[in-house]
Order: sequence, then structure tokens, then C-alpha cells
Amino acid sequence: MAADMKLAEIAAMLADPSRARLLLAMMDGRSHTAKELAYLAGISPATASAHLGKLLGLGLIAVTPSGRHRYYRIGSEAVCRMIEAVGAVAAEATAPPVRLLRADRELRLARTCYDHIAGQVGVLIAEHLQETGGVILSDEGGEITPAGEAIFADLDIDLSGLKQARRIFCRPCLDWTERRNHLAGAVGAALCTRLFELGWIMRMRDTRALTIPAAGRAGLARLFRIDVDELPGG
Repeated sequence: MAADMKLAEIAAMLADPSRARLLLAMMDGRSHTAKELAYLAGISPATASAHLGKLLGLGLIAVTPSGRHRYYRIGSEAVCRMIEAVGAVAAEATAPPVRLLRADRELRLARTCYDHIAGQVGVLIAEHLQETGGVILSDEGGEITPAGEAIFADLDIDLSGLKQARRIFCRPCLDWTERRNHLAGAVGAALCTRLFELGWIMRMRDTRALTIPAAGRAGLARLFRIDVDELPGG
């Protein structure tokens, strides 16, 4: 298929609000059944199954059968980057609301973007690492310096194994609410996983917004100089 036709077909997929909600629901980095996604998107299971079939046909999502169930997830990190980039363009083109809804504030504070941390907390982590010389980010990717390795070692994250991973080691990801970069790639994923393990961040039900308990607020303040209480929605 010609590139222009493929692009048009993908754009048409994103143009449907129900399919857009399904994709956004899967941006939490987890796998979901069609029934779960139908609930999250506010559509019937039959409608969700039809839309999922179309998304699957274009490779935007992937599916893993397990027993009687089929679990759907975002097809690749490239698809995740596309969705986040489209979100950033949409946010730029939309006049800001006078008052953010609570759900909007929660998403803006902290959320998952595929398998890394986004929102204000994600952006501030990336900015602290850059300001302290721990990470060097460019359009092409990112490099972790010895100072950055010390920070990750403090979290018991072994970066040596990540360099052998098939995915990009470290890269910036444009945050659609903040219009600044958060940390992605294998490093971003490892950081997100470790903060979940430590209990510094926790998932909220039926959304990819994250809640930050007291241990996380203390840890983020100590390691990244982030005062969550001072952030909108914090």
C-alpha cells in the first residue's frame, strides 16, 4: 500500500471517537479484554469488538489469546508515540478550558504513557535529570551519564541490562498535556516499573492516571526534588 494511502487509513482510524477512546484506554501499558475496553470507552461490547478488529487489522494494536479470553494492547511503542504526539497537537489546537475537571487534573499530574511516566511528574523527573547532568536528551535519543547512573542505582535499577534490549535505550517523549518531554524508551519503562514496585506510584481504577501516596511524595522529593503537593491536582 502506498505511504499516503496507509497514512490516510490510519488517520481515519483515529478519527472515530470510539476507536480513539479504545486506544487511549490501552495507553496504560496493560492488556485488556474487549469487555473491559468496552466499559472504559463507554460503548457496547459488540461495538468494541468491531472496532478492535479494525485496529488489529492495521497493526495499531496486538492481541494475545489466553484461555477463553483475548487480551488487547497497544501494538508497539511507535504507535504509543503517535498517539501521544496526536494528543499534543490536539491540545495545542484546543483553547484551554477555564477550569480543569478533576479527572483532567489527575491525568495532568501523573499518568502512564504506554509503560513510562507522563504528566507533570514525568516531565519534572526528566527535567531534573537533565538539569543535574544525569541524562542528555536529543531528538534522536538520550544518554545516561555517570551522575544519572548513580540516581538509578539509588533506585536499584541496573542500566547495563537495558542496553542489550531490542528497544531504544533512552529517548524523549513529547508530553501532550505539558508540551515538554518526559523520559521514554527502556530507561523510562524501567523507572516506571521500579516506582510501581516501591509503591511510589499507584494505578487509579478505570483510568491511566496515577496516584502518589506519601511514600512516593517523600521519595520524589528526595531523589528528584519534586514537591507533589505544590502541583495542580497534587
